[in-house]
Amino acid sequence: MFTGIVEETGYIKSFDGSRLVVECAKVLENTQIGDSVAINGCCQTVVAMSPNSFSADVSAETLKITKGFKAGECVNLERALLPQGLIENASTTSKEGYVRSTRPTRMGGHIVQGHIDGVAKYLGDMTFEVSKDLDKYIVYKGSVTVDGVSLTVSKNQNSTFSVAIIPHTLENTNLKFLKIGDFVNIETDILGRYVEKFLSTKNNNITEDFLKENGFM
Repeated sequence: MFTGIVEETGYIKSFDGSRLVVECAKVLENTQIGDSVAINGCCQTVVAMSPNSFSADVSAETLKITKGFKAGECVNLERALLPQGLIENASTTSKEGYVRSTRPTRMGGHIVQGHIDGVAKYLGDMTFEVSKDLDKYIVYKGSVTVDGVSLTVSKNQNSTFSVAIIPHTLENTNLKFLKIGDFVNIETDILGRYVEKFLSTKNNNITEDFLKENGFM
């Protein structure tokens, strides 16, 4: 699980269609083979490491759903969430070798699985176009992950949505390089999918009228 708070940007050193090598620095700290790293929001497993890079094997399904990977591309990186966090100079070390804090890490962003739902086309001014299948899960003031970045939807209509983004986020992610016509990976808020599944289940008592009567709509 991730939060959509990008830790650093890295660069794709090479990609042969299956093996991906990413140059980076910060996300290598306390990372081991078998750990998960989100690359542009896509959860990948670390299968090899060097002093300044890690490698991941990319499945055909990942390439089908996402915008893919290109050598030289700047990518957003985030390590999987540690519930207890990591701190420097701590006095205790876990059996896995991680130095852990004794207090929970603050969870910024929102719950991000690293499971990309599809892609969106950049229209400029932080506005994106998505398919109708994805648009139904994007709501005004809701959360959406764009290339692994947790953002708040500021506008949503006719299969397009805009996001609010502060200068710090823009400067520290690859979103600053977006050009009109570029594609980005999109992960919608998982809570919307659970609600949809529940409402579609037979014999449930939750209806649109019920939601309106109880102030949910």
